[in-house]
Amino acid sequence: MPSNEQRREAAKRKLERQLERRAARARKRKQLTIAGSIVGVIVVVAVGAVVVTLSGKDDTSSTENTAASETPQPGVLPAGRAEPLPNLVNCTYTPGGDPARPNTPPRTEGIDTTVATVSASVETTQGNIGLTLDNAAAPCTVNSFVSLASQGYFDNTPCHRLVTSQGLQVLQCGDPSATGAGGPGYQFANEFPTDQYAPGDPAAQMPVTYPRGTIAMANAGPDTNGSQFFLVYGDSQLPPQYTVFGTIDETGLQTIEKVAAAGDDGSVSAGGGKPNLPIDIKSVRLD
Repeated sequence: MPSNEQRREAAKRKLERQLERRAARARKRKQLTIAGSIVGVIVVVAVGAVVVTLSGKDDTSSTENTAASETPQPGVLPAGRAEPLPNLVNCTYTPGGDPARPNTPPRTEGIDTTVATVSASVETTQGNIGLTLDNAAAPCTVNSFVSLASQGYFDNTPCHRLVTSQGLQVLQCGDPSATGAGGPGYQFANEFPTDQYAPGDPAAQMPVTYPRGTIAMANAGPDTNGSQFFLVYGDSQLPPQYTVFGTIDETGLQTIEKVAAAGDDGSVSAGGGKPNLPIDIKSVRLD
């Protein structure tokens, strides 16, 4: 009988084969297209800076798009990348801190951006949450999330923070230590929408709306992404310094709203606290 580790490795290999097949089909479609516009990016961006406590720094210059052809408007989340990423990008994951749970860092070379989305199902103690991961917009973030999910990193872990204020409505998960300080032992750079702003642009520090249904990475400053992420269940105001990497389905939003309705214990000084109605991730599986 195969062990849990063998099953996870098999699932990871299966996903990589699926991504390779999808990429091959995508490339073939593009070759057959005479005049084609390419890759629409669903930019549901979200998530809270104030909502995280990770540390670290990273550089994914191969995916950065700092010289955007159109400057984002102050207070408005960019509608998408000004220019699509190359078909293949490289990612950098820099060692940082002790891992909250053992894991192997993700691969770094030849990450395919032509596979626009990846679906994932999150089973929790309060209900299911369906995710659509935006690989075309944030490939290094999705690559990391998929790697950790395939290794069971998120399994049987609590969502440790809930914020229910008028301007910030998020549920934060992804820390096996449940302290708000745990991570995978590596860090990586911000992607969309941060990389759509020129260096030093003051608009990059001004609040924009992360819409309801956005999944975003929590961080403790620029380029300190790890494993913690937040799920936006109500429009939230944050500077565009949190990588948006997908969307939440309506069933998942109902699950989160049920938890939010019970409130939090106010234990986090920066805002929010532990959900009064506990919610644990039982598993994250790639569809």
